[in-house]
Amino acid sequence: MTARSVPGSSPDTVPVPDPASDIAPPAVPDAVPIGYELPPLAVPVTRTLIVAGALASRDYQDVHHDAEAAREKGSPDIFMNILTTGGLVGRYVTDWAGPGAELRKLAIRLGAPNHPGDTMTLTGRVTALADDRTAEIAVRGTNRLGDHVTGTITVRLPPPQPPASGAGVPS
Repeated sequence: MTARSVPGSSPDTVPVPDPASDIAPPAVPDAVPIGYELPPLAVPVTRTLIVAGALASRDYQDVHHDAEAAREKGSPDIFMNILTTGGLVGRYVTDWAGPGAELRKLAIRLGAPNHPGDTMTLTGRVTALADDRTAEIAVRGTNRLGDHVTGTITVRLPPPQPPASGAGVPS
């Protein structure tokens, strides 16, 4: 990806929506530099989340809903499937970037399983920016066993929003 040059900013930043708008959450700065760290997100991993995620993604493998079957196959308990993990990673990035963001690519790799009672903490860092407002974000999700998920998300950031009429005008 090529870096975007924006007037009044360094060549490795791209403007994002005004945090005061309803397009992006307040955590997004006016310009996102390469190396910007997204705020972490702690996701409590419950038995309900694991089972519901598996059912919602039509993954009926018994290791995602039957603790006894999971133990018979060598796992201490049921564990989260990759589609649920992918959904949570996508949610993490779009919650940060705002509802106008478009996920373009999700490339993840699973590591340590997520079991009921774990907390998966998602973190991310902007690693590249393109002229078309597309950003690459390196994402990592960890739990008590280590890395549950690592990967790269490509997301197109929404266009900056103009200031509301009358904004910045003294009254």
